[in-house]
Amino acid sequence: MSDAATQTLTLTGLRFEANLGILDHERSAPQPIRVDAELNLGPQPLMPRDDDIYHVLDYRKVRRIIIEECTAEHVNLLESLIGKLAHRLMQLPGVVGARVRITKLEIFEDCEVAIRVETGLW
Repeated sequence: MSDAATQTLTLTGLRFEANLGILDHERSAPQPIRVDAELNLGPQPLMPRDDDIYHVLDYRKVRRIIIEECTAEHVNLLESLIGKLAHRLMQLPGVVGARVRITKLEIFEDCEVAIRVETGLW
């Protein structure tokens, strides 16, 4: 049995409101978005050296960073926001790759709109 494995931390379907967009109604009120993120943590021990949260990437911190980055200020473009968020996630200890998708849930009546970015190692 191998002593190491590639590890990926995934947050799926995180929903909250953000100030995002260039249209008048987007500038005057926040809108609901959904964020999905995968973080490549690279080779990790198959079993952590102990059962201590301080020796792994705490997904509560990842969730908080996503919400903070997306709600810090009004951003005109989804492309700008996703770039800022991916950059911040790549700064986390042990993260070697990030896949992030941000979806505007109510921009159109008949569909959702999303941007996905992949950076680092996969």
